[in-house]
Amino acid sequence: MPPESSSCAVAAPLAAPAVKLQSGTREFKSTALAMFAGGFCTFAMLYGTQPLMPQFAQDFGLTPAAASGVVSVSTGALALSLIPASLLADRFGRRALMNGALALGALLMLLSAFVAGFGQFLQLRALFGVVLAGLPAVAMAYLSEEVDGKSLGHSMGLYIAGNALGGMSGRFIASLLADHFGWRGAVLLLGLLGAAGAWLFWRSLPPSRHFQPRAHDLGRMRRELAGLLRDAGLPWLFLSAFLLSGCFVSLYNYLAFRLLAPPFNMSQSLLGLVFSLYVVGIWASAWVGKLADRLGRRNVLWLMVVAMLLGLLLTLSDRVWLLTLGIALFTFGFFAGHSVASSWVGLRAREGRALASALYLTAYYLGSSLIGSLSGLMWGRGGWQGVAEVLAACLLALLAMACWLRRLPPLSRA
Repeated sequence: MPPESSSCAVAAPLAAPAVKLQSGTREFKSTALAMFAGGFCTFAMLYGTQPLMPQFAQDFGLTPAAASGVVSVSTGALALSLIPASLLADRFGRRALMNGALALGALLMLLSAFVAGFGQFLQLRALFGVVLAGLPAVAMAYLSEEVDGKSLGHSMGLYIAGNALGGMSGRFIASLLADHFGWRGAVLLLGLLGAAGAWLFWRSLPPSRHFQPRAHDLGRMRRELAGLLRDAGLPWLFLSAFLLSGCFVSLYNYLAFRLLAPPFNMSQSLLGLVFSLYVVGIWASAWVGKLADRLGRRNVLWLMVVAMLLGLLLTLSDRVWLLTLGIALFTFGFFAGHSVASSWVGLRAREGRALASALYLTAYYLGSSLIGSLSGLMWGRGGWQGVAEVLAACLLALLAMACWLRRLPPLSRA
């Protein structure tokens, strides 16, 4: 008889499972660079139009509430696309979806600089929000799959730092350029920045080595959703994200109108320096996160809401130094509160953590869109004081939630 094939006669060695990325290696550095660049460009393009709202209002004859659509339309579309994007990524892969999201987002940003009217601009911004959702929806899942557990915190921190710096830098760059080249020049440069970031992301991000496509079990998802909504704290944390984000975006949406008008009469360039107070929040997230680990999130969240209320009160002053202090305090409280609330979701969601995270982010961006636009209606009635009254009502409701959450028995160090 002929001999058995070699696959039977001699056992072939099994391929060793791919090792996850570890800090210090070349591939880890390449991954960290890609994710930092991706997060930076995503949030620079998403929020870079915020300080341009007064120029849109002037050029197209809009009310401040209508002009807020340059942010609200894209964040609202992004919010509604997060869960569908995560489902697509589970089926077709993380890397391809993130590459496509950044590339298409940059292209739409470039096209937005050449529109003939405001309606066309809003249509492109809505489509921009839909396609861009592909990166924030799956970036953390990609890192969790590909990076070693001991290095995951490092890589995740770089990604989040890119988000924060991108949001700040996009606002700052757009403000500076708008003084010299108008809103079209600012939007064009943001699109070019996004294109450069998309190229760097595509070139640097290694292929997925641990991703396994999976079909979706809708029955399991329904059970997880029901379990999350039955939790005593999670629905309130989702609503907290809605209010936190809505208040923060509203403050910065209409702050530009306040500071460009008397008695401040600031230029767009000087307004950009005010937006750089965003850096206070980057520091707040890390510092208060450690404080919450030590004292418990229930004992910290309500204090951050109080800080936002005090900051809002100071913004009613016509003295620049008091107004600036109020913006800084409000920004500190928001970023710290967002850090505490989002980490609290992870602690309470014992099952369905990915779905819990997606629901939190969906509520977060919906708040940015809905409250960010609706609060502008009060600008027409009462100016900055009218906006402040709406934000104060939202923050008082948020404070009541934080105090109620404080009474829940902890599941962990929450």
